[in-house]
Amino acid sequence: MFRLDSRLDFHFDTSIKKMAGYKSMHQMHACYIYTLSTAARENMGPPTERASLLPRRYVVALLSFFGFANIYAMRVNLSVAIVVMRNNRTVIAPNGTQIVILLAMRLTIARLLYHVRIFDNKSSLFQGPEFNWSSGVDGVILGSFFYGYILTQIIGGYLACKHGGKRLFGLGVGVTAVVTLLTPLLARTSIYLLVFGRIVEGLFEGVTFPAMHGIWSKWSPPEERSRLVSISYSGCYFGTVAALPLCGALAERLGWASIFYVFGMFGCIWTAIWMYVVADSPSDDAKISHQEKEYIEDSLGPANRVKLNVPWKAMFKSLPVWAIIVAHFSENWGFYTLLTELPTYLDDVFGYDFLRAGLLAALPYLAMAVIVQTSGFLADWFRTSHLTTMQVRKLFTCLGFLTRATFLVAAANASTPTAIVTCLTVAVGFGGLSYAGFSVNHLDIAPQYASILMGISNTFATFPGILSPMVTGLIVTTGSKDEWQTILYIAAAVYVFGATAYALLGSGKIQAWAMVAQEQVFLSDNDQSQTSTEDLIPVPTPRYQSTQ
Repeated sequence: MFRLDSRLDFHFDTSIKKMAGYKSMHQMHACYIYTLSTAARENMGPPTERASLLPRRYVVALLSFFGFANIYAMRVNLSVAIVVMRNNRTVIAPNGTQIVILLAMRLTIARLLYHVRIFDNKSSLFQGPEFNWSSGVDGVILGSFFYGYILTQIIGGYLACKHGGKRLFGLGVGVTAVVTLLTPLLARTSIYLLVFGRIVEGLFEGVTFPAMHGIWSKWSPPEERSRLVSISYSGCYFGTVAALPLCGALAERLGWASIFYVFGMFGCIWTAIWMYVVADSPSDDAKISHQEKEYIEDSLGPANRVKLNVPWKAMFKSLPVWAIIVAHFSENWGFYTLLTELPTYLDDVFGYDFLRAGLLAALPYLAMAVIVQTSGFLADWFRTSHLTTMQVRKLFTCLGFLTRATFLVAAANASTPTAIVTCLTVAVGFGGLSYAGFSVNHLDIAPQYASILMGISNTFATFPGILSPMVTGLIVTTGSKDEWQTILYIAAAVYVFGATAYALLGSGKIQAWAMVAQEQVFLSDNDQSQTSTEDLIPVPTPRYQSTQ
């Protein structure tokens, strides 16, 4: 699979010459193990033999793609169903007070579908609504998801770091699917049970992103990291785009309860497949080829197998970590603003119901799903051919953010609905470039703690789901074009701020607090329990990392 040349002898000879400074044979053996792995990594590439039709790491990527598609479909389904479930057919535009609890992403999706005129007087959708809820109650129900979601991000990252991400990710999707199946029963029993069910869904969905980062810390070779992560997470956007029309069709033909039964069933089936097929790491996978297993494990190095205490203080003092947090916050600010307010903007300013043309509202997010995957392949190509890890992450993050900012400003000054939709489609679509930047960066700077870092950054990134609708509700009081221009300018400014912070503080180098000691690598491989801290040697940065 790979070739060892005279550089190995040089590495080992150099290590032997340093023997005088070693304090144990364990330490010398550990140094030899690491130099062997380092020399191997410098000369290796992907397996030349195809032991199976699809490499196992891409099986993980595709299954996680469908897992995230399921997750986002189950998030969106209540937003559609609630329009049919409640007695009040008028969706009230949220004002500055209501917006705090509406968390407009969910309610606006429902409002979009109302504007499509899927729900007309002749449709079965409005035959027999069961609940007499106001829009304010809708907002409490829909927003309760976030109350749970924001609480389990860091916990999920910690559990994935300590115990692996496979079971945690499967549990997150599986429990969400079961609660989705029970949603009609909960709603018909008590509104409080329905709210409780949504909180439970949020709690278990909150662990999914950190768990997936934990899985990729074991499964993704650095040379393929961007594309694998991008394939996985692009399922979120495909799930959203596919769920909206499917939910409407199910509700119209079979009634609102069928939405939850269908998506809950899909989630349960997916969970069973995931738990059977996927393993926490290549070493735990009984079906992986020997060539692929060696390729992945050698590319990651022996340090990836070590379990360490979490350096919480060092994490929160690390500037590259804060660069990721700021970028993640900025990305979600614009995402929630665009997703939730675009139709209201067009209605207020132009009186134009663009959704009559079909799924035009979903077009920007469909474009984003495609570009997210494309950017992953491009980023890996740049990393292996032209640029360092740091340069690639900054290029894709800043290019994505600044493109969004530019076209948001253009949309704010556009004079026709067609021009606005075009600008926003470009803004949202090319924003997908950033997912090959900061979204993968956790794995670059601290592979062993990537799941925890994702939990931390995603916790901060959940706040825009609450704050950006609040800001919109406070500024947009009359629906004038000037007010909406201000909203778009704010989103553009947040993107510029995020790009600047990431360009200045971002890194592609494994951080010092995330490095593993040589002796710990050796002891971990041999199931030893204790070692003196005096014998520890910091592991050098692997070849594939950049210098900053």
